[in-house]
Amino acid sequence: MMALVVHLKKVSHLRGKGDRIAKVSFRGLPLCSRVAENCGDVAHFNETFRWPIASRLDENEMLEIQVFNYSKVFSNRLVGTFCMVLQKVAEEGHLELTDTLIDENNTSIKTSVTIEIRYQAMDGSTGTWIDGEFLEVPDDRDGVFAFETDSLLSGQSHGSGTSHGRSLHGSIPTFRKAGKGVFSAMKLGKIKNSKDDHKRDEPAVLDMEDLDRKAKRLAGTLEPDTISLASVTAVTTNVSNKRSKPDIKMEPGSGRPVDYQISITVVEARQLIGLNMDPVVCVEVGDDKKYTSMKESTNCPYYNEYFVFDFHVPPDVLFDKIIKLSVIHSKNLLRSGTLVGTFKMDVGTVYFQPEHQFYHKWAILSDPDDITAGCKGYVKCDIAVVGKGDNIKTPHKANETDEDDIEGNLLLPEGIPAERQWARFYVKIYRAEGLPKMNTTIMANVKKAFIGENRDLVDPYVQVQFAGQKGKTSVQKSSYEPIWNEQIVFTELFPPLCKRIKVQIRDSDKVNDVAIGTHFIDLRKISNDGDKGFLPTLGPAWVNMYGSTRQYTLMDEHQDLNEGIGEGVSFRARLLVSVAVEILDTTSPEIISSSDVQVEGVSNISESATGKMEEFFLFGSFLEATMVDRKIGDKPITFEITIGNYGNQIDGVSKSPAAKKKKKDGENEEDENELILNSSEDEAEEEGDLVSVSTTPLMKPVITDRNYFHLPYFEKKPCVYIKSWWQDQRRRLYNSNIMDKIADKLEEGLNDVQEIIKTEKAFPERRLRGVLEELSVGCSRFVALANKDVNLAGRTKLDRERLKSCMRELDSMGQQAKQLRTQVKKNTVKDRLKLAQSFLQRLRFLADEPQHSIPDVFIWMMSNNKRIAYARIPSKDILYSTVEEETGKDCGKVKAAFLKLPGKKSFGPAGWTVQAKLELYLWLGVNRQRKDFLSGLPNGFEEVKAVEGGPGFLSLPPLSLVYSMKQVFQLRAHMYQARSLFAADSSGLSDPFARVFFSTHSQVTEVLSETLCPTWDQLLVFDDVELFGEASELREDPPIIVVEIYDQDTVGKAEFIGRTFAKPTIKMCDEHYGPPRFPPQLEYFQIYRGNCTAGELLAAFELLQIGQGGKADLPPIEGSTDSERGPILPVPLGIRPVLSRYRIEVLFWGLRDLKRINLAQVDRPRVDIECAGRGVQSALIQNYKKNPNFSTLVKWFEVDLPENELLHPPLNIRVVDCRAFGRYILVGTHAVSSLRRFIYSPPDKTSNNWASAGDVIVNLDTEPQIRKMDTVVKLDAMSDAVVKVDMTEEESDKEKKKKKKKKKGGLDEEEETDERVLDWWSKYFASIETLKEALRTQEAAHAEAEEREDLEIAAEVAGSKIKEKSREKKGVKDKKKGQPPESSEKQPLKAKVDELVVFNKELESEFGNFEDWLHTFNLYRGKAGDDDEHALDDDRIVGRFKGSLCMYKLPLSEEITREAGYDPNMGMFQSIPHNDPINVLVRIYVVRATDLHPADINGKADPYIVIRLGKTEVKDKENYISKQLNPVFGKSFDIEATFPMESMLTVSVYDWDLVGTDDLIGETKIDLENRFYSKFRATCGISSSYSVHGYNIWRDPMKPTQILTRLCKEGKIDGPHYGPGGKVKVANRIFTGPTEIEDENGLKKQTEEHLALTVLNHWEEIPRVGCKLVPEHVETRPLLNPDKPGIEQGRIEMWVDMFPSDMPAPGPALDISPRKPKRYELRVIIWNTDEVILEDDDYFTGEKSSDIFVRGWLKGQQEDKQDTDVHYHSLTGEGNFNWRFVFPFEYLVAEEKIVISKKESMFSWDETEYKIPPRLTLQVWDADHFSADDFLGAIELDLNRFPRGAKTAKQCSLDMIRNEHELPTISIFKQKRVKGWWPFVARDENDEMELTGKVEAELHLVTAEEAEKSPVGLGRNEPDPLEKPNRPDTSLMWFLGPLKSIRYFIWHNYRWLILKALGLILLLLMLGLFLYSIPGYLVKKLLGA
Repeated sequence: MMALVVHLKKVSHLRGKGDRIAKVSFRGLPLCSRVAENCGDVAHFNETFRWPIASRLDENEMLEIQVFNYSKVFSNRLVGTFCMVLQKVAEEGHLELTDTLIDENNTSIKTSVTIEIRYQAMDGSTGTWIDGEFLEVPDDRDGVFAFETDSLLSGQSHGSGTSHGRSLHGSIPTFRKAGKGVFSAMKLGKIKNSKDDHKRDEPAVLDMEDLDRKAKRLAGTLEPDTISLASVTAVTTNVSNKRSKPDIKMEPGSGRPVDYQISITVVEARQLIGLNMDPVVCVEVGDDKKYTSMKESTNCPYYNEYFVFDFHVPPDVLFDKIIKLSVIHSKNLLRSGTLVGTFKMDVGTVYFQPEHQFYHKWAILSDPDDITAGCKGYVKCDIAVVGKGDNIKTPHKANETDEDDIEGNLLLPEGIPAERQWARFYVKIYRAEGLPKMNTTIMANVKKAFIGENRDLVDPYVQVQFAGQKGKTSVQKSSYEPIWNEQIVFTELFPPLCKRIKVQIRDSDKVNDVAIGTHFIDLRKISNDGDKGFLPTLGPAWVNMYGSTRQYTLMDEHQDLNEGIGEGVSFRARLLVSVAVEILDTTSPEIISSSDVQVEGVSNISESATGKMEEFFLFGSFLEATMVDRKIGDKPITFEITIGNYGNQIDGVSKSPAAKKKKKDGENEEDENELILNSSEDEAEEEGDLVSVSTTPLMKPVITDRNYFHLPYFEKKPCVYIKSWWQDQRRRLYNSNIMDKIADKLEEGLNDVQEIIKTEKAFPERRLRGVLEELSVGCSRFVALANKDVNLAGRTKLDRERLKSCMRELDSMGQQAKQLRTQVKKNTVKDRLKLAQSFLQRLRFLADEPQHSIPDVFIWMMSNNKRIAYARIPSKDILYSTVEEETGKDCGKVKAAFLKLPGKKSFGPAGWTVQAKLELYLWLGVNRQRKDFLSGLPNGFEEVKAVEGGPGFLSLPPLSLVYSMKQVFQLRAHMYQARSLFAADSSGLSDPFARVFFSTHSQVTEVLSETLCPTWDQLLVFDDVELFGEASELREDPPIIVVEIYDQDTVGKAEFIGRTFAKPTIKMCDEHYGPPRFPPQLEYFQIYRGNCTAGELLAAFELLQIGQGGKADLPPIEGSTDSERGPILPVPLGIRPVLSRYRIEVLFWGLRDLKRINLAQVDRPRVDIECAGRGVQSALIQNYKKNPNFSTLVKWFEVDLPENELLHPPLNIRVVDCRAFGRYILVGTHAVSSLRRFIYSPPDKTSNNWASAGDVIVNLDTEPQIRKMDTVVKLDAMSDAVVKVDMTEEESDKEKKKKKKKKKGGLDEEEETDERVLDWWSKYFASIETLKEALRTQEAAHAEAEEREDLEIAAEVAGSKIKEKSREKKGVKDKKKGQPPESSEKQPLKAKVDELVVFNKELESEFGNFEDWLHTFNLYRGKAGDDDEHALDDDRIVGRFKGSLCMYKLPLSEEITREAGYDPNMGMFQSIPHNDPINVLVRIYVVRATDLHPADINGKADPYIVIRLGKTEVKDKENYISKQLNPVFGKSFDIEATFPMESMLTVSVYDWDLVGTDDLIGETKIDLENRFYSKFRATCGISSSYSVHGYNIWRDPMKPTQILTRLCKEGKIDGPHYGPGGKVKVANRIFTGPTEIEDENGLKKQTEEHLALTVLNHWEEIPRVGCKLVPEHVETRPLLNPDKPGIEQGRIEMWVDMFPSDMPAPGPALDISPRKPKRYELRVIIWNTDEVILEDDDYFTGEKSSDIFVRGWLKGQQEDKQDTDVHYHSLTGEGNFNWRFVFPFEYLVAEEKIVISKKESMFSWDETEYKIPPRLTLQVWDADHFSADDFLGAIELDLNRFPRGAKTAKQCSLDMIRNEHELPTISIFKQKRVKGWWPFVARDENDEMELTGKVEAELHLVTAEEAEKSPVGLGRNEPDPLEKPNRPDTSLMWFLGPLKSIRYFIWHNYRWLILKALGLILLLLMLGLFLYSIPGYLVKKLLGA
């Protein structure tokens, strides 16, 4: 084993006499020497310290030695520090030296230390020695934390004392000193060394200001990664080894219902198995079903139907719902149809996808009734799950091409194989224990009277749900401990797309069954999908179920908890289960093919299988119970602690396994209500243990203040203890604990790093490095510790596999953390932080143990024998282990626990008020290890035991503790201010005051009325606070302070706003009150209300010990300086921030959208601005209706603000309405919480990189190759006649090549770039292609970056090799990028079409809300809503204030005011337009809407547009679009408006209804005013090129040259100067561009417009004033509906142009009306068929033949199907038809869709328009006269992409279908005419494709005009008739030419047979005649007549 050994010999040249102690730290583990007592100037320590190390010694690592003067009473004083880099040691392995120490001020002192160091590596190898680097500190050394004494290297014994390193759980680090620049700003490492040497530890108290000061001084040498910045809340600065962190968030997050919307689009289905089917898709979510329409006889139906399901349920319930897609065929009103196949997935899987959605993916269908069959087809769909506030980015919907690749786009999450196998999931249910009663006792008594026996009052069974299926075990009648031994078997595809198995114990009842308890098994936690992973497996293990309290009531208000919703408040039962999975081999013959749930019996399992029974001991001591809610009343209160059913006094009825095991429960079965454990008398024998005591004595509460009581536990602290028996599975919990601790530490470190980044402190990267270093040390420690106790009884397969995988994961995580640590640089901190956060999530996931062992501990507060409030503490958190890291984080610590109300009562306001706050000490461990169970308590107590003496008396736990030591303190709470508080009053403000609780005392600040940012500036003094325990311990470990903030109401109780926790800084009476620790600094504390943040508090707290001299010794309190404030003390000077003088200028622009206040309209509003007690008022708006703008634009005020920007108070904006008689009414308020963005920084003249003297030529071609498309295309995108900008060489070469290719191909592919053909839509679709392309490149780049990152992380091993490889790869990739994409060769040249920019979001988000100088502040009024994640505050907005702020320190430099044209009235707001009313023509273009929320029952909507602006409303109701969720509107609307009165534009989409009112689907609001005044020039987008006619006509009334001139004038820049040769100079930039333009008649003219436009398109490159101008664009805006806040109801694509009336009028609006579909006619001639399979057997001859006909159709359904005539009796499968089908259709070329309009049903009001892909279906059938025709085969040709027909029937094969992707395809729209042979296919019984015939067809496409000119007839009719087919004779029907067919058929084949038969018949005839006539003859003869 590697180790570092340090031999500390002596310290010499010490001053004075005294006790000395030394501390040696390495890798964050400080070890202390013994105390060298009473030594003079030399202290001989002569001690050896040894650190076993897991990883090799790094040459940058440090060793640090600190020497202290030791004091028994006070804290130790630091003498000096010695620090060295261990490079030489790492290299040579041995070093002896004597060196001097360094003191706090970083100067060398005389004192020296003599040490010897040895390092022994595994292989004896050592590093290389770099000369001259020995005792120097490298600049960027990565420090290691010294703050965790156990720092994951468990204390070895050394020297005199053994160190059981005490965890400083999650504390602030102490500061290690670094090299010469010793960082000793902190006197932090105060060593407490009481009598017991092993309790050493070092607390640290953080002092920000001091740090910063030192940091500035020592910038180079200081080591900030060792500093934990804990300014989030003081609680994180928990430095305790005796206290654990309280959790500040109170409200349970789960269990509360939320709004969700699941939207599913079924696009189409393909390759469905079956013949000639009529498929319907059924979409099922949970229990809701919806169906698509039915498509007739097709295996690949196209639906494109959209379904929406709305839910209001808790998240967990929703995520467990199953989404099921099933395809059913031939379903109608009467029959339910037959199932083709289904696909299942749970909602959670979708929600956890990126963007919460699957888009255009193919679901694989499988048949649940026949698992041996393969895939039954595919359904293409989009599924999205949106919760409140999620926004889903829909990928842009243009024409879909590449999604036809089914295999590459399967509907499966990442990492799941496409071929999923069937598997059996076995859930075995063995037995349960500890069930509660489920009948009332009254019922029981009645039963007892009738039946005469007392039975257990519950009839349990277990129900298991998985993947939408349910299975139940049998019911065990009347049993609290039922035994089932059954297994439930599910058959499901593996890996399943459902994450959780729900196991529920239910009580069977005649009326309704209720849940007793529920447990969810998360499959992700019991399996691992890695390459060394394992299948899901669990147990056999006990799972604990929690739910409502155990008393049975008929109406259980907490029944939800038993269903598994929300946090259970009591133990319900435990159940022994196991799960196993077996992958099925579906080929084996004996397999059961159905996937129904089966229930089978299993054999019993031995008692010991789940582990050895152990006796556990739980001890608890209540040190304090305060903040008891007054509502509880003053009845005596008691606290009860339970673990499982042990300790449960009221309702722990059922027996315990232990009582059974020990057979000690005597005869207590009859009297159930006596607690079993208390009745076992003879337990006392064992080691004198008495019975458990689980409740504290009753005690009456005492009043603390108006809201709270406390219990008077002064020096006497009650204790409880419980013995319980559980299977010993501690190892599981230990491993969880180790991981949890690593995770806690990591989380805290990451919070620090974020805080450093947020507060912009120095060196976040160093702190992150420290965090990662620690993580890697932690991980290696886990690997060392976890692999213990491996052969414990009851270890399951999951235990073994989990251990392996956790060790693997943590090992690799440690490696990655190391690797990552080397990559943390200043600029990569944020990315690396993200990665580190992913580690954190992974750790938390791994730490969660799926197999429970010991149930959680519940603490109940009981009053009047009722359970009032509870806290639930996981048992692992308080579990003891002899190894420090394995111990639970709260074990043997004092924990502050806040009790809350059970179940739903804790939602909302009730959940935020604390029911009680306990200071609680807990210890849980195996009984035999309990000797130390009191060791963590604060010292200074005596135990009080039960009265009986006796042999075991000593080992009894105490009933209470009595503290003899008591310290008296004074607490000073410096309450400075709070900000961004929650609005609690209807005015939108609060009247806040703070209440501070400490121990049993509380005080309040004054109430400040009407503010959300109160500055109390008040000192609260708590005198005579008594705390119990040793002084030194209290110094390190003060109790926490709770601060609650309330809103004072005139009537009724004050309302709770939020709460925060803090720790005070402590001064003992012997310490000096002075720097660095005093006076304390103000800190921000985050205030929480439930789980939401509700503001921040700026305060400081100090706790001063009162010694013998009384209060006189305390630092004096300055009296109240403010006479007005009376007795209120202000915060003293040393603590309040340093102020300086600032001037704040306010730009008052106007008020908008003010709502009515108290039903009256706002008429004369005014704005008051206030900051830190100073402020300014705007001018009064005389008539809000006429002109809502202010007359005076700029005002200013001066104010004293703190120097430190972080402490700046918020600025409040309040709007009041001035009513008659001098009344003022508050309209609304806004608090600007941070003024930072408004701080004015003068332009930095020196660094202006444009200030070079020369001109800069802007070369427009040097953009990187990838962006070439943008620039070049945009510049050369004129029509051909315009002179082109010089293209780069490559470009022109490419063009030439393309032209050549075309000639070679000989196919002149018709180019659509003829000017006349192009319209706005061509431009639009081209732009969408560009957008998609850009998104793709972005994704590719993203993927590449990720790949690179992975490589970097993996490169650890292979080092340089991989890097080179990746470089090569990258080279290849770059090359590829340089080349044009191959496919572009085939497509027509894109560059011909001008493009606009399609933004797939709102324009605002692209241009910073257009708040470049005019900001919008929302005014709030009314109470803030209390939903989760802050209700959207939209309903509280009562208006908006427009204006801006600018603040700067006085005095301001002269330069600014001296500039030319400086207007002193405008201050910093120079060159701002005037705010007089202005008339504007607003032109709104609405292109289309997508994904609208269906509004009608049929799952569709009939949308139309409504536009509102001011009082104008335009309703486009008559042009509604029927039954369409993706309507194309293509409309423009003109509205005249006057800014500022009408500036908010609302575009809504409504749903048209025939009867009743129309419903709003969604709306979007656009603030036109900000756009109008923005310097981004959003009035009219700048297009990429200038043309005077055609589809790309210039829309703006101002030409580019005019715009440019104006911009130059406004920006005070030189230019534009147009030069010869197409150059223009603006400022010092030169641009080039074309100079000619052609008009409509084709004449060329000289023009400067192109040049000007080039400059405008590159305006952002102009120095000083440049910014990106808004391009010609289409923006995509989400539609929202106020009834469903936060959930998108669809999107609308649109843009807005604005033209001021004082400018020339704009031209007519662009025509963007939707393209009319083009009318075509497709003529299909069916010439012949061949090799059609023969279906019929001949009646006579048994010969196979077929009566063939061909059927074809083009549009959607078969209503336009056409059939040929029948070719009867084909014997060879050959058919001759010469038959023509004619299909007229309307087609949208751009979208490649056929448009059909038809009525949906006979009841439809109007026609609905459908768009479907153009697919021609041809089928071959066998005609039957009397029965239905038989379907033989079919082919479907996509007219845009279908394989070329074969030349002859021989060449035509199945491969044309099979390998469709590889074969070249043709488009009928390009070819116009094509002829050939195509195969017919069908699927046989085994789902294989088979060839069922071939057809020779000719397709001819003509436009409608051509069709009119040359018409043709259907079939073989005129005009242009086809000749009759030449069919052979046989094909004539036999009764048309009977003789002919007889001769042909029968005679040829059967003539001999016929002749013989005729002969026979003659013979028989003769015989018959003979017999017939003989009797007559005989008679005649006899009678001789």
